[in-house]
Amino acid sequence: MKHTLLVELFTEELPPKALPRLAASFAGAIVAGLAEKKLVAADVAAQIFASPRRLGVSIPAVLAVAADEEAVEKIMPVAVALGADGQPSPALRKKLEARGIPLDAVAQFERRLDGKSETFFYRYQAAGAKLADVLAGIVQDALKKLPIPKVMRWGDSDVTFVRPVHKLVMLHGAEVVAGEVLGLTAGRETGGHRFLSAGAVTLTDADSYVSTLQSVGKVVPSFEARRDAIRAGLASRAAALNATLASDDALLDEVTALVEWPVVLEAGFAEDFLKVPQECLILTMQQNQKYFPLLNAEGKLINRFLLASNLETADPSHIIHGNERVLRARLSDAKFFFEQDQKQKLESRVPRLGNVVYHNQIGTQLERVERLESLAGQIAGLIGANVDDARRAARLAKADLVSDMVGEFPELQGTMGMYYARLDGENDTVAAAIEGHYHPRFAGDSLPVGDVAKAVALADKLETVVGIYGIGLIPTGDKDPFGLRRHALGILRMALELPLDITALLALTAAAFPAGKLSATVAADVFGFMQERLKNLLLADARADEIDAVLALAPTRLDNVRAVLAAVAAFRALPEAATLAAANKRVKNILKKVEGEVSEAVNPALLAEAAEQALAQAITSVRAEVDAAQAAGDLTGALTRLAALKAPVDAFFDGVMVMADDLAVRQNRLALLAQLAGLFNRVADISLLAE
Repeated sequence: MKHTLLVELFTEELPPKALPRLAASFAGAIVAGLAEKKLVAADVAAQIFASPRRLGVSIPAVLAVAADEEAVEKIMPVAVALGADGQPSPALRKKLEARGIPLDAVAQFERRLDGKSETFFYRYQAAGAKLADVLAGIVQDALKKLPIPKVMRWGDSDVTFVRPVHKLVMLHGAEVVAGEVLGLTAGRETGGHRFLSAGAVTLTDADSYVSTLQSVGKVVPSFEARRDAIRAGLASRAAALNATLASDDALLDEVTALVEWPVVLEAGFAEDFLKVPQECLILTMQQNQKYFPLLNAEGKLINRFLLASNLETADPSHIIHGNERVLRARLSDAKFFFEQDQKQKLESRVPRLGNVVYHNQIGTQLERVERLESLAGQIAGLIGANVDDARRAARLAKADLVSDMVGEFPELQGTMGMYYARLDGENDTVAAAIEGHYHPRFAGDSLPVGDVAKAVALADKLETVVGIYGIGLIPTGDKDPFGLRRHALGILRMALELPLDITALLALTAAAFPAGKLSATVAADVFGFMQERLKNLLLADARADEIDAVLALAPTRLDNVRAVLAAVAAFRALPEAATLAAANKRVKNILKKVEGEVSEAVNPALLAEAAEQALAQAITSVRAEVDAAQAAGDLTGALTRLAALKAPVDAFFDGVMVMADDLAVRQNRLALLAQLAGLFNRVADISLLAE
């Protein structure tokens, strides 16, 4: 018989940021365990439940007993199973006794070859798994697979879990499935809302779980349903104020994981606090209080905010006033920090960076700033940006690290520097670069706006990657404490848009450090590290083998890489492309086997065969066309003109023996192939397109 199965753990408050992940893992593992026992279809649509105090899953159409199945079991080789008299051997008798197989079943054993020996196989009807026998074990296994970094123990028990567990529900339809998990005996009783529920909630059956919890327990058990309710309430309240939410899905998810019976309320704060930069106020509301700030039509913060309460009352004024009081204290701190910070100019803070150790092997933040100032000025000169502005922005870029506001809210580094620079009278370009030099801060983040900001951002990221890599702190696996992969991607994203030579930048950066501080090969090592990141970055634009073809030439100027990729893609679309790619691969393999360097100097007098003469003429002709196309910046044309080589290349390989007995002829033909390889690989290594 099939019924809905409900499994729920009622716990103390679970970690909010991990809640969706824990619930998905818990439900997925239980479904997989049941499917393995053939008690439910593997593609069953389970409903996941996750609230601050529960993990649960509801699975429809679960069998009480799985259907019997025909099974085949390998017993042992016939030569071992039967004695010389043809009777069951002691080894066979012992095996059958251990397995509970009757001795007279030997007559029905199948004989067939298994490898080189004839072997006995036993075919029988295996009884289907019983839900009552296996469910507790499946739940226990699901708990072991949860992504929990730390567990705790409670009471005098040795049981461990992420939080203390108080109740276990396992219902199949209206029947309790007996079993014990985490020291708890399964039942039909769960807990309701901590304050709104009258007490324990008794479930009649698995299908009434949601309705019973909502009506009796005042709990919305579905994470998605609570999130949708909160989102709708926020949208409605914001619309009534002609405002928009200054929040993201991460905050909405976290708040959803903190409440079981959400009620959206509106509150406010004194308008005087709006004199503080709105980023400070928004961060305070979101990070410390989990409130939803509101913006007006111009994107400016207003002195109203929304919150999702976990209590429903006839008069919510005391909840609103309580939250306003807590926020007022937080905003007062932010206002105090902002006012105190303004008593010192950013320039006066720079020397204090000498007391902040960046890394004990490469110095203080002040020493970093001196390197950044020099590098930013040099990079600005290379890209045509204002050198003085770039140097000034780099000098002030880290000064806000020793401000009170950034000390309280590290996430505001750069942002506060921008505000303080403007208050100090620095020009807008310098102020914007102080904030922009941290960009891109994460995957998909915006690039710095303006060439001065890009110069400072490049200097900052290059100094970090070269310095940290150069002292041997290379990222391994998922460990990258200094964010070198992220910084490298930021450098590459900017380099794809700027006329810069990456190897020259790396050499400049390495030279900015005192002699002997970094490894001698750091510039080359970091270039290789960045090549790996570049391939991943470009995968959104092109096929992997096309990227390999372009990067095989190790380009150091990246501002035309996307154009080269487009040219490679256009070449690939040609009907001659596959043959030419294969031919190029063949040429490379031939040249690779030759000892020493192969000259490209061809002696026309030694070209005896018509096919090699034709190829030499074709190479000369096509090279001129490729040169002209490249000179005109037509990379697609430079590659597509290679199509004219197909016929002479085919004829050459069909009719000419490259490794001729005559040494002079052989070397001349190898030189011809070297010319061909050079022409093939002028824009990209097209041999890597070969199937």
